[in-house]
Amino acid sequence: MIFKNPQEAGQQLAEKLTPYKNNNQAIILGLPRGGVVVAYEVSKVLNLPLDIIVTRKIGAPNNEEFAIGSISEEGRGVFDEEAISEQMISKEYIDNQVKKEKKEIKRRLEKYREGQKPLDLKNKIAIIVDDGIATGSTVRAAINSAIEKGAKNVVVATPVIARDALKKISQEADEIIYLHAPILFYAVGQFYKDFTQTEDETVVNLLKKI
Repeated sequence: MIFKNPQEAGQQLAEKLTPYKNNNQAIILGLPRGGVVVAYEVSKVLNLPLDIIVTRKIGAPNNEEFAIGSISEEGRGVFDEEAISEQMISKEYIDNQVKKEKKEIKRRLEKYREGQKPLDLKNKIAIIVDDGIATGSTVRAAINSAIEKGAKNVVVATPVIARDALKKISQEADEIIYLHAPILFYAVGQFYKDFTQTEDETVVNLLKKI
């Protein structure tokens, strides 16, 4: 399954989320940056409020694209202890990366919200949306963040997900909804014809539209 672009993927994903349409207890939470494009389309179709939940990946020393963990807005980490042990990654390296990514989380929250307060998740259904899930690290951090913010249920929704990540997230989210879980998964971009990088300004503009 190949999507034309994230907008099309979001529209198709929304069809599988119709049980939540007009549910005043549900909130759509996009993961910046690309996930917000998909989440925006979902929120339009379902007539639900849109907000963001920011997590940051911690990449391996010699391969930043390979996630050894992620941190949430609250600074809590989800780490792949097996990968860290196998690659003999030092605590000093991890601490430095966490410090750097905390600053980036703060920057993004300030940039995207422009002074607006986050939506209240207490006793709400948090529907976390991303454009694709490879390792599942950032989404797992987002699940923890939503729970910490008081969400009563956490739903993860994505157009495409790797099967290993599907197993992990199924154990942590109350529900997971997806369109495609391929056997071969190298990168999220392989499932989109147009996977142009989403800029900060796009995220800001989409949040203003809802």
